[in-house]
Amino acid sequence: MAESPVESSRRRFFAEGLAGLLGRLADYLEGRLDLPAPRTWLRPPGAVCEDQFNDVCYRCGTCVELCPANAITALHAPEEAAHGTPIIDADLAACAICSDLLCMKNCPSGALTAVANVHDIRMGIAIVSAGECVRLAGTACTRCVDACPLGAHALRMHGAGPPDVMDPGCVGCGQCQLHCPTTPKAVVVKAL
Repeated sequence: MAESPVESSRRRFFAEGLAGLLGRLADYLEGRLDLPAPRTWLRPPGAVCEDQFNDVCYRCGTCVELCPANAITALHAPEEAAHGTPIIDADLAACAICSDLLCMKNCPSGALTAVANVHDIRMGIAIVSAGECVRLAGTACTRCVDACPLGAHALRMHGAGPPDVMDPGCVGCGQCQLHCPTTPKAVVVKAL
């Protein structure tokens, strides 16, 4: 049986009203909820491009075992292609850019390739969210710069503002992110 114009109009009225109410409720909750940012991770230094990494890596754990900073862990992922591959979660531990670069020098698969100079490492690049940096509120924080293994080659302070990321210079080790005291982090390393 066909719906009358009055019933159709009533149904549309309630549907539009409910949609408007749910939209406003969603907007309200989004502004009130402090949802964590999605976790990101980095590949260890010397990693081949991501498109090749999952195919090349043996998932042998050599880099995990040899990392003196205990920064490299195996990824637990639902996707079979990436599961077991090495990652660095800079919120938990960061690459120390160790002098021996054992992960690169001992990778049997070629997923991590040795570089001639630590400044040639390209894990990522630090991104500064100036609005999150405590220095803007007058706090004399220098934790990110103090923790950076490459110092002023990668990260510099100027005046009372947030740090400047040097590009080239920053290799994306994650030390700045690890040591940043803010929540959410004022410095986050974006994987390359």
